[in-house]
Amino acid sequence: EVETMKLGLENITALLEGLGKPHQRYTKVQVAGTNGKGSVCAFLNSICLEAGIRTGMYTSPHLISIRERIQIDGSDISEEDFAGFASQIKEIAESLVAARRLDRLPTFFEQVTAIALAAFAEAKVELAILETGLGGRFDATTAAKAEIAAITRIDLDHQEYLGDTIEEIAAEKAAIIRSDSMAVVGKQTSKAEKVILGRCREVGVAPVRATSDITTQLNGEPIWPIYTHTFRTERAIYPRIDVGLLGRHQAENAAVALAVAEILQDKGYKITETDIHFGLTTAVHPGRLESIGEFLLDGAHNASGANALSDFLDDFVPGPITLIFGAMREKDVEGIARILFPKAEHIFLTRPENSRAMSVGRLSELANDFADSSRIVLTETVSNAVRQARERTPAGGRVVVTGSLYLVGEVKKLLTEKS
Repeated sequence: EVETMKLGLENITALLEGLGKPHQRYTKVQVAGTNGKGSVCAFLNSICLEAGIRTGMYTSPHLISIRERIQIDGSDISEEDFAGFASQIKEIAESLVAARRLDRLPTFFEQVTAIALAAFAEAKVELAILETGLGGRFDATTAAKAEIAAITRIDLDHQEYLGDTIEEIAAEKAAIIRSDSMAVVGKQTSKAEKVILGRCREVGVAPVRATSDITTQLNGEPIWPIYTHTFRTERAIYPRIDVGLLGRHQAENAAVALAVAEILQDKGYKITETDIHFGLTTAVHPGRLESIGEFLLDGAHNASGANALSDFLDDFVPGPITLIFGAMREKDVEGIARILFPKAEHIFLTRPENSRAMSVGRLSELANDFADSSRIVLTETVSNAVRQARERTPAGGRVVVTGSLYLVGEVKKLLTEKS
């Protein structure tokens, strides 16, 4: 998708006009940030489902089916609806190009975004939760002009599109905050925070800070790892919530969703403290610390994600670890390898079926700095990696699949098809 990305919002804006501005028929929350965007969307969606609010959620990428990206009331859009909106949007796009209103056809991501926004209007959702695809300023979701903008933790990622410094990346993401929106700001490094608060001042918006008043207890039941958090905001205490998404780092993502939920209460949405409690407990986010048998799937694709996975393994996985690893070419493979490779007894390097995936040969050159070559196995296909990892992992050990969500999606498909 990135290969065909063109900066600018004119395509998606023209598409939405051609569709009759569907995005103006419901309230929107747009979430941007480097890590945790999808988790914040999952938490917020779950809270709204508990509250009985008709909700649309648009996220990316998908693991197995494109329809996972567009959810209405917690379920993927149907094949029929997806196909119907897709052909309608293709027609509108072609007629805009023919009429010279656009100089080229919209990208894949722009078209899927238009499908989501149109499907939400048709389904009469009351609230749409939109995950920013890349960056912020020129991402297709930004054309929806969300009433609430939420910014999760910002780290280095996608430098080749968004700039090389935390400040440049933060500026791209903070651009989704407009004078007519509200802004929720999650926990940030001081550099990123300065840029985001600067943007808020510039457009005259008073930022809502997600609470950092969080107490965490570890319930290390060997059966199922749970982090129990108590959140204190200015208006309430939310005690002892067993957060549904695993990992310590999810506390700050839950806090962002909680801050958005409190703003929605002010906007007249009927969300109770109980809805918030159960919403945070029942949230699911496929492919992020997701367990299937002895496999643990986690789409960590930068150092920050790798650190979160590493903390989780330290807290909850005492036994031997086998790693299946594959990554996209533009990713900081060394940053991830430095953190995770020393933890594994066996490392299977492989290549997901994606044109942007890094070759196994290149991965092994990078891997040699962080692991002994006796522990590294090169496998050209993901199914081969899965088969060998199963054979090599002793009882009580875990197979951890990480480095890319594309890899996680492929493994998940293999594991769920067989079962």
